[in-house]
Amino acid sequence: MRAVMAYFLSVVVAYLVASLISTLEVMLTLIGFGLTPALADVLASIGRDWLGMVGSYLPLIALALLIAMPVAARLCHWLGGAPLIWYLSAGFVALIALHIIMEATLGLVGFAAARSMLGLLLQGFAGAVAGWSFYLTGTGRS
Repeated sequence: MRAVMAYFLSVVVAYLVASLISTLEVMLTLIGFGLTPALADVLASIGRDWLGMVGSYLPLIALALLIAMPVAARLCHWLGGAPLIWYLSAGFVALIALHIIMEATLGLVGFAAARSMLGLLLQGFAGAVAGWSFYLTGTGRS
């Protein structure tokens, strides 16, 4: 049961961090155009994006992590090593793979934040944070 709860928490963590990064990247683009959004507008945009991408991005993240976390656990069992490194890596790779697979199969980048290499890596970072969350809550380590 601990692993199931850790999985769901890691999905939420990945979603919130990935969406936050995406929104902030858009805000930085606006600043690059010479516009300065008010803090209230930035916070409102973050909230709208968290709610607005629940039906699209959240299920994709859930699927990616549903594959990645058990694979990390199995690889750690078979090959040894630090479980934290396996889960961080699995989350990172899962979110990057999600975007690469979407682009390869659909011919488009589904989320603006993943269009640049930095954006893609930052989405991977959100996956790594999810891996860290899974490690902490799923193994009882803190």
